Amino acid sequence: MDARDATGLSLIVLPIIFNVLFALLASRFDYPDILRRPTDDVFAKFRDGGVPLLILWWLFGLTAVLLIPVVVLVSTQLSEASASLVITTTVVGVLAAVVQFLGLMRWPFVVPYLARTAATGQPDEQAAARVMFQALNRYLGVAIGEHLGYGFTGLWTLLVGTCALQADLVSPWLAIAGIVVGAVLMLCSLEFVGPAEENGWHLVGQLTPIAYIWWSLWLVGMGLAILLE
Repeated sequence: MDARDATGLSLIVLPIIFNVLFALLASRFDYPDILRRPTDDVFAKFRDGGVPLLILWWLFGLTAVLLIPVVVLVSTQLSEASASLVITTTVVGVLAAVVQFLGLMRWPFVVPYLARTAATGQPDEQAAARVMFQALNRYLGVAIGEHLGYGFTGLWTLLVGTCALQADLVSPWLAIAGIVVGAVLMLCSLEFVGPAEENGWHLVGQLTPIAYIWWSLWLVGMGLAILLE
């Protein structure tokens, strides 16, 4: 298998793994809707999930790490584009993977402790666990995982589309689709910015899951185009 085949396959496999694990979290943990419920409900649901849910969250977090080899492989296919633009694209893609990984890893390593403390700790410890969960959710979840994660992922997608146009890697319409999807993901990163900090930007909140479906389809389309070229 050469680098081109590896690139095409990785672009197809990654979104499949991501969406399968996301669907499992949605069915077993009611994610992400569970985050809009009271903290004690989240903790109870998390404890009910047991070890299988912990492993599921761990695997889902690792999908962010899998983005790194995909980013590097894609960059190897963009050699005909501007060298500085390809380097920037690679760096942005790796950053997207890192910040999303950091955001997701609170679930298998920090939330279990908070959920146990909320159930068995002293009253002041239980109250502290609730506050800590919401603080981590705002910082690691919203600020790091979503704001930076969506932003860098969108920017990487936009840059890949731009490089693909320069390198004539795939059909122009597919490259342009990446630019559009990337711009939408960057918009989604602003859901809780500024005036929308407290409750979120409702329109963007509805757009985000749709945008990630488009992004997944775009990745698969890019992979197929590269394999069949």
